[in-house]
Amino acid sequence: MNSIERRVAVSLALIYATRMLGLFMILPVFALYAEELIHVTPFLIGVAIGIYGLTQAIFQIPFGVWSDRIGRKPVIIIGLAIFALGSIVAGVSDSIYGVIIGRAMQGLGAIAAAVMALAADLTREEQRTKVMAIIGASIGISFMAALVLGPVFNSWVGVPGIFLITAVLASLGIILMLGLPSAERGLKSTRTHVDREMFKTVLGNAQLLRLDFGVFVLHLVVTAVFVVVPLILRDHYAIATDIHWQVYMVVLLIALLLIVPSVVFAEKLNMMKPFFLVAIILCGLGMLTMSLMLQNFMWFFIAMVVYFWGFNFLEACLPTLVSKISNPEIKGASMGVFSSSQFFGAFCGGAIAGLLAQEFSQTSVFLFAFLMFVVWFLVAFSMQAPTNYKSYTVQLGDVHNDQAPAIAHSLQQLPGVADATVIAEEGVAYLRIDRDTFEEEALKSFCADLN
Repeated sequence: MNSIERRVAVSLALIYATRMLGLFMILPVFALYAEELIHVTPFLIGVAIGIYGLTQAIFQIPFGVWSDRIGRKPVIIIGLAIFALGSIVAGVSDSIYGVIIGRAMQGLGAIAAAVMALAADLTREEQRTKVMAIIGASIGISFMAALVLGPVFNSWVGVPGIFLITAVLASLGIILMLGLPSAERGLKSTRTHVDREMFKTVLGNAQLLRLDFGVFVLHLVVTAVFVVVPLILRDHYAIATDIHWQVYMVVLLIALLLIVPSVVFAEKLNMMKPFFLVAIILCGLGMLTMSLMLQNFMWFFIAMVVYFWGFNFLEACLPTLVSKISNPEIKGASMGVFSSSQFFGAFCGGAIAGLLAQEFSQTSVFLFAFLMFVVWFLVAFSMQAPTNYKSYTVQLGDVHNDQAPAIAHSLQQLPGVADATVIAEEGVAYLRIDRDTFEEEALKSFCADLN
C-alpha cells in the first residue's frame, strides 16, 4: 500500500473501532444497570439494546445516497456528530425511554456505507481488500476489547460514564476524518433522493443482491452466536465469566493470523470466488461442529477458530466485491443497501437466537446457523466472478480542489477507464482500467494537455 492508502486504512479503521467500541462496551453491563432505570421492563431492556441495529438498517441507504450527492466526508462527520449526541442523551437519561431514544439516535448516524465507499474511493483495486480487511479486523478487535473494558469502565464511571466516553470517542473520529484527503470521482450523482430508478439499479442487480443476502447471513449468525456462547462457556465448561474474554481473544488472534495469507493468495491468484465459497464452507462447518461437539471443549474451541477464520475473510471481501460490482455513480447507495442488510441481520440474529434457545436448545442455534450457511453457499455458487480490473496511478502535479471534479470526469471519459478518483491534496488520480480497452497514449496526451 502507498502512503495515502496506509493513512486511509488506519484512520478509517480507528473511526470504525472507536465507534463500535463505545457501542459494545455496554453489552456486558447494561442489563444490570437498566434495573435502576425508571419504567424499565425486560422487553424494554431488549429494545434499548436492539434499537441501534434497527435504526442503522433503516438509515444506511439514505446516508449512502446522500454521500453520493454531497461527498463522503461531510456525511461521515455529520453521522458521527449525531452518534455523539445520542450517546450523551442515553448517558444523562434516568428513564429507559430516554436510553432507547439515545440508542436510536446512535443508530441514526448510519455512516457504515459512506465509510466503506470512501475506503473504496481512496484505494487502488489490488489494495482494496487489504484495506477492507484492516477495517473489518478493527471491528472484531473492538468487540474483543469491549468485553474487557466494559466491566472495567463500569466499575470506574458506571454505564452513564460509558455513554459519555462513547461521545468522546465519536468526537475523536470527527478529528480523524478531518485529516483525511477528499476524493472527487469521475461520476457524481445528481440524485437528491432515493428514486425508483436508483432502486431498480441497486436492487435489480442479482450479483449485488447475492452479496446483500450474504452479509445479512454473516451478521445474523455472529449475533446469534454471542447470544448462546457465553452461556455455554459458563455452564458447559465452567469457565468463569470474568475470563471469557481470554477465550475470545485467543480465537480471534489465531483467526486473524490465518486470514492474512488467505486474502493475499486470493488476490494474487485471482481466485476470489473459490476462496469466497471455501470461507462460507468453513463457517458452516464451524457451526455444525459446535452443535455436535458441545461436550468437548477442544473441538468447540477449534470450531470457533474455523468459524472466525471464515467470518473474517468474508467480512473483508464482501465490501470489496460490492465496490467492484456496483455502478460508480451509485456506489454509496449500493453500500447503503449492503450495510442495511448487515445491521438488519444483526437485529434478526439476536431475536431468532433468543427464541430458539428459549423454545428448543442452545445447539438449535448452531444448527440453524449451519442451515443459513448452506443456503448462502447455494446462493453464492452461481455468483459471477468480479471483473479483474487493474489499478493505475497517475501523477497530476499541482491540482486545485476546484479543478478536481472536472479532471476526474475527463479521466472517466478516456478509453478503458472504468472509474477515476482524483485526490487534489496529493496531486494524484487513481484509475480503474480494463486492460483490454485501455489506451495509455490517450492518458499521456491528456496529462500533457493538463500540464
